[in-house]
Amino acid sequence: GTWGAEVVAGMGPQEGDMVVEGKRGLCAFQSTNLHFILRGRKIENVALGGFLTNCCVESSMRTAYENGFNVFTLVDCVAATSEEEQRVAIEKDFPMFSHPVNHNEFLGILAGEVEAADASRGYD
Repeated sequence: GTWGAEVVAGMGPQEGDMVVEGKRGLCAFQSTNLHFILRGRKIENVALGGFLTNCCVESSMRTAYENGFNVFTLVDCVAATSEEEQRVAIEKDFPMFSHPVNHNEFLGILAGEVEAADASRGYD
């Protein structure tokens, strides 16, 4: 009920949306119901975007990978506090634990137009 704690108008959950509850730290899986929701729905692929590229996004990416999910990290849907941190995370860390792709490539994968292995080779 206080400023900063409310969901922004127009961005709240819609009918049928999955709601992840309990995030208190860096990783979207730690202390939340996310893993339970994904496994309960037999979801195998996870797409990540958000802020901070080399902190919360990367923590969630590594945990998803360790939990056996096929992870896509949307390189044009993440942000860091500096260009250097952004570049290093995307070029060095993301490929170890995910398929780094831009959002258009990911949409192509969802539509069956692009193979995941082909898309993650070039993420400029």
